[in-house]
Amino acid sequence: MTDRDYYEVLGVGKSASQDEIKSAYRKLAMQFHPDRNPDNAEAENKFKEAAEAYEVLSDTDKRARYDQFGHAGMRGGQDYHQYSNINDIFSAFGDIFGQSIFGDMFGQQQQRGGRRRAQREPGADLRVRLPLTLEDIATGVERTIKLRHWKSCTTCSGSGAKDGSGYSTCASCNGAGELRQVSRSVFGQFINIAPCTTCGGTGEILKEHCDSCEGEGRVEGETTVKVTIPAGVHTGNYLTVSGKGHAGRRGGEAGDAIVVVEETEHEIFDREDDDVYIDLVVDFPTAALGGEVTVRTLFGESALKIESGTQPGAILKMKGKGIPHLNAKGAGDQLVRFSVHVPTKLSTKEKSALKELASSDHFKPRDQRGESHFFDKIKEAFS
Repeated sequence: MTDRDYYEVLGVGKSASQDEIKSAYRKLAMQFHPDRNPDNAEAENKFKEAAEAYEVLSDTDKRARYDQFGHAGMRGGQDYHQYSNINDIFSAFGDIFGQSIFGDMFGQQQQRGGRRRAQREPGADLRVRLPLTLEDIATGVERTIKLRHWKSCTTCSGSGAKDGSGYSTCASCNGAGELRQVSRSVFGQFINIAPCTTCGGTGEILKEHCDSCEGEGRVEGETTVKVTIPAGVHTGNYLTVSGKGHAGRRGGEAGDAIVVVEETEHEIFDREDDDVYIDLVVDFPTAALGGEVTVRTLFGESALKIESGTQPGAILKMKGKGIPHLNAKGAGDQLVRFSVHVPTKLSTKEKSALKELASSDHFKPRDQRGESHFFDKIKEAFS
């Protein structure tokens, strides 16, 4: 039993009419209904608290006793925390909600002959890997994927029943889909509720099994689907194809297909966020004199200007030639790691030409040039 003031719980004044009390309770019950707040213990407690307050304030005698004595006058009254199934509360207040208003609103329950019937078992999601090259990722791509999964049986339309046979009400649970066991102790009444093992919680038993699926309502099969992958994705990004997972048993809702992107290793490109790296080796004359070379990119070949005197190890940037940003404008860059080719075999003429060039200071490292020795001599003179 709640310790809060019942009027405060419902959000009405002490002079509120019965219609105002009923309207306030209905609003709270819809707000905190468990179907709208799955696995939310706080919402469930507020739902029960509102039901407890309405049970007292909607009864003229109980309300008068509560107004005079407060909670002390309610000892021994109904405590809604004893309910282990929220639906029992609605059974107590059918005049407010009617028989199916919450079933229609939340799609959670189906009524048959006044008995609750559980939903069909939904199918599981299907996880699919989709390998993509950097070229695919750079441009975006459309792929047709073959899915191997449980499909709805076409012979029985997923019901699992042989043509014309249908279902009968489960005798074990009388169509409720669950079994209740009531026990009493000095602490009060306890109700244990569990799905019916005979019907699997559906409240129904197949009269005759479908020959194609043996009563499962689904068979193994293949389906092809087209998916569009946007440019800029990374490994681990995924998209969901609704309803293309495993079909549920006997008409249960199908799960989803989860398509997970997996970037494959590239033969020449390395990726770092949305930038890509590539190695470029040029001959010595081009490095010394400068020039223009053709470089491979993710979008085809492109020209790259080499400045004269570019040193090995330099990083040259090709702006905007990297991976487009996912869900944003712009793209990364292509970064070219520059190196110079050193020949391993030379002709006599080539050797002679290089020896002649080697005598020039321009072809010597700085610490081997003549001016370097000149400054060293100056330093020695003043030391």
